[in-house]
Amino acid sequence: MTAVLGGDFVRATFGGLPRRDPGTAWIRVVVRPVEVRGEPRIQFEQFERRQAFTKNETREEAEATLRGLHAIGFANVYVRTRHGELEIRLSKKGKAHVSRRSVGEAVPDSGHNRQKELPLPEGRADRLLETMGILTADGQVRASMRPKFTQINEFLKHLQHVLEPTGLKSHGRPVEILDCGCGSSYLTLAVHHYLNHVLGVPATLLGVDVNESVIRKSVEKAERLKEEGLSFACGRIGEMSTRADIVVALHACDTATDDAVAQAVRSEAKLLMSVPCCHHHLNRLLQAAGPAEALKPMLRHGILHERTADILTDSFRALALRVMGYRVDVVEFVSPEHTARNLMIRAVRTGHAGEVAAVREYRALKEFWGVTPYIETALGEPFQRLMAGGV
Repeated sequence: MTAVLGGDFVRATFGGLPRRDPGTAWIRVVVRPVEVRGEPRIQFEQFERRQAFTKNETREEAEATLRGLHAIGFANVYVRTRHGELEIRLSKKGKAHVSRRSVGEAVPDSGHNRQKELPLPEGRADRLLETMGILTADGQVRASMRPKFTQINEFLKHLQHVLEPTGLKSHGRPVEILDCGCGSSYLTLAVHHYLNHVLGVPATLLGVDVNESVIRKSVEKAERLKEEGLSFACGRIGEMSTRADIVVALHACDTATDDAVAQAVRSEAKLLMSVPCCHHHLNRLLQAAGPAEALKPMLRHGILHERTADILTDSFRALALRVMGYRVDVVEFVSPEHTARNLMIRAVRTGHAGEVAAVREYRALKEFWGVTPYIETALGEPFQRLMAGGV
């Protein structure tokens, strides 16, 4: 409460299934400072399943509302100030896990009606976003779809950032995109739309998922849009024979992310954008590895064990991509207030495979932890050959 009511407050989000009051209709509450007719207020945007309610309160009124939010007991709380972030997560047993970090100074946007520069902006009619149920006919974001709207735009920002170095804007033929684990295809369709109709880059796209139901729904969306170069197929990630210039994988579960990485490498894709989900495979390996005595405190507690496995898995993936000839960045995809799985592995192909430093780092990391990550199996013999050839 002190952070929200303080002068450095930027934004807060309360979300996750409430622990103390699971009967509440609210699924998410966003809090931010605003100015209304020149007076400072605290704005509360309360999301239910199909609608949202916004109210602007004085400091005194906000104190009572914040106490009410605390009583509801949301499982995830995220608070951003100008100088730091606070994240609180409640486990299923009600135990609180608190993390803090310092950040560069951020200035709150206190305008009551604010506009942001986005790849697909709000307030402007957009046939794709309207068809997907994200925007109304007059360009307003539906309350229940605000997180999806944010996620799409953040993903497109990252795509825009790395597209130029790939040379794909002017390589003489339509860009071929493969979305591994496309799910409901929101991002699939958005990427295709953004390249073709916003950037003017001709592109075709294939979305793949093992779930026949979501593939049928994606096909229906594509038919309503009447767009060329959009197709969907039911299949397993990593078993597709198609080529691709860009490979996308958003929240592919566990080793499916490794299969998507391998698919990108086999396709000699110029760009990979992957946001991993769970990391069960290496988590189990760490349990059996019998780590050195000095490492046991890191793995004694479940939450620390899980996060160590997360970081280690993605470190192996990033290193393996470097070995296979990619320049790699691991960046924050969206704010933690939208999803806890918010790291993106962003890789641009250089063609210089077998980098000695990358091979050495991979070997050292593997030897230190005593594990063999699944990414080696997914990449297969070409990766093993490069590892054997390193010094």
